[in-house]
Amino acid sequence: MAEVLVLIQTDGSPDGKVAKPGLELLTLARRIGHPSAVVFGPADVETLSRYGARKVYVIDGADFADYLVAPKVEALAALVAATEPAAVLVTASTEGKEIAARIALRTKSGFIYDAVDVDVVEDTLQTVQSVFAGNYIVTARIETDAPVIAVKPNATTPTEAPDSGPAAVEAIAHAVSAEAKTAKVVASTPKSTGSTRPELTEAAVVVAGGRGTGGDFTQVEAFADVLGGAVGASRAAVDSGWYPHSSQIGQTGKTVSAELYVAAGISGAIQHRAGMQTSRTIVAINKDPDAPIFGIADFGVVGDLKAVLAQATQAAADRQV
Repeated sequence: MAEVLVLIQTDGSPDGKVAKPGLELLTLARRIGHPSAVVFGPADVETLSRYGARKVYVIDGADFADYLVAPKVEALAALVAATEPAAVLVTASTEGKEIAARIALRTKSGFIYDAVDVDVVEDTLQTVQSVFAGNYIVTARIETDAPVIAVKPNATTPTEAPDSGPAAVEAIAHAVSAEAKTAKVVASTPKSTGSTRPELTEAAVVVAGGRGTGGDFTQVEAFADVLGGAVGASRAAVDSGWYPHSSQIGQTGKTVSAELYVAAGISGAIQHRAGMQTSRTIVAINKDPDAPIFGIADFGVVGDLKAVLAQATQAAADRQV
């Protein structure tokens, strides 16, 4: 089986803790070939090995932290040229998609972004995407060598490799060119959310509130917290000033592909559905039995969202005792 390069996102800590989307990529990469993790900075080799990495390329140096994506693209493009992988997988984050597109351009390969599935069908690498506001599911393949694929978080459930063993570690020294250093990061301050909830676009569980909350997100937040999930909001709720714009889900907000998505008091307009309907399981709570959201929901509850969420929160808390 051919080598598959997987760009791993870490939490930036000295021990190189791997973020969940990176483990998802390794799980998908095992369907294609032998995963090789690519890490900028410290690498948690033990975790990468357990999830199937046969090799870990460690690329370190201040240039990769002090500048924008160009130095990373340059180093990765050189690695692609040297290894000739079957594919390159990255997480479809803002930075990930920019890196992926630039690598595809440099290596003259094809690029697919926001894939929700990757597999080999009849010896052909194929991807699945949800496009045009979620109205179409597209199966695609890249005809060139070393396709570059940006995969949305929560596209799969991370699983450890059944035949895992210690990965070989190879340090890569790359001299970054002057052309790649034209945009420098002069300051970086992590945004304080005041919350321990996961990042909305990466959360496995999302509980979202809409106009039906009447502006009171207490029960939405309580249910999200007991499930260890993130809190989202519809455009109507955000435009009314009930919740921050950074939490808006939809065509003009963020896109999520959660394992569980709970829509509380959200009618389900096309603008909102475009941002969440690739979620694996959708639960809708609405007092209007004719709300469009029920058309795409796996489970629906017609009733007062505050009463329903209160019962659900208590039931979930009881199961955790």
